[in-house]
Amino acid sequence: MAFSERCEYKVEILPNKVLQVRRTDIVEKDGRVIGTTFHRHVVHPGEDVTSECDCVKAIAPVLWTPEVVSAYAATAAAEDDL
Repeated sequence: MAFSERCEYKVEILPNKVLQVRRTDIVEKDGRVIGTTFHRHVVHPGEDVTSECDCVKAIAPVLWTPEVVSAYAATAAAEDDL
């Protein structure tokens, strides 16, 4: 009777270049899945990604050009004014 845990990640790119990250925690017993839980969070352009999963660390610097980060910051500032 061996238990094991693992995580899987799914990263979605939203229209405003925000990354939505879904982590699936999987618990297995003797190679059979006996439980899963899901956790979701978003990472905004320009945020620090050093504590994120490897796939986010790979995607963010390619997707978040200086122009994208500036455009996101301008949009976020405009929404704050509402």
